[in-house]
Amino acid sequence: MAAHLKPVHALALALAQGPAEFFPVSSSAHTTLIPYLLGWPYAQLEPELRKSFEVSLHTGAGAALAIEMRAELLGAARAAGPERAAMVALSAAPPAIVGFAFEGFISRALAEPRRIAAGLAAGAAAMAIADWRAPRAGRSREDLRAADTFALGLGQAAALIPGVSRRGATLAVARARGFARADADALSWHAALPVIAGASALRCARLLRRGAPPGAARLLMIGAAGAFVSTLASARLLGRARLAERPLFPYCAYRLLLAAVVERRARAARRAAMAARVASSATGSRGRAHPTSAVSAQ
Repeated sequence: MAAHLKPVHALALALAQGPAEFFPVSSSAHTTLIPYLLGWPYAQLEPELRKSFEVSLHTGAGAALAIEMRAELLGAARAAGPERAAMVALSAAPPAIVGFAFEGFISRALAEPRRIAAGLAAGAAAMAIADWRAPRAGRSREDLRAADTFALGLGQAAALIPGVSRRGATLAVARARGFARADADALSWHAALPVIAGASALRCARLLRRGAPPGAARLLMIGAAGAFVSTLASARLLGRARLAERPLFPYCAYRLLLAAVVERRARAARRAAMAARVASSATGSRGRAHPTSAVSAQ
């Protein structure tokens, strides 16, 4: 019997989407790990339902980000030109190519809790090292060069590994390239928005082409609306300007703690499964031994 996503669980995941979009902690990792740690049957959902629900989360969050950053988006559109278009292409091409070539492998082989935990830990290490080694008086975003833009694109490609986080990877790259914290934060958002918009449009097009799974409309509405509200509320309450100047170490510590909790849970589950197999094997051995004992007694 197929598992079902309860509306209250869908709402909880949607509300978690907003803060996870603004902090460099991987929103997609939390969509998988929250149900895993709380024992919800999210991983057992029909693959099409799970994909459709995640599309609804990203669509709602993307729409909220577009509203929150509309002034910057309009300014970028007015300043559009060949040079700026080339910069956007340099940043968007690596994740687009890697995503197109390895999307199936990533979703099948890497979107498992322990591998997501490894991505969280690896991303935390990269963020901590980059933030620690960056110069105190860093570069300005006005000093952005083609090599910097391409490096941001490579960071976004690496962020396709579950748990790494697009925000985390681009912040780490920008800090490693010597940009000041506020400027690194701005570059992270500016690099991410075209990719978020493109990925959301592609996912929505696929969803419209294949159609939503039967009975999923209510869950998709909850996911999109909840993610929209939580992302917009997070933007207003947390404030991008306040977050931009903060060091990355608290986020790194949180990521490592979450990875450790997931790893502990996974090891406990593996021990329990091994104990169950041993007990089942012992029961089967005793069952096979009884007929032999009866024959010997005769």
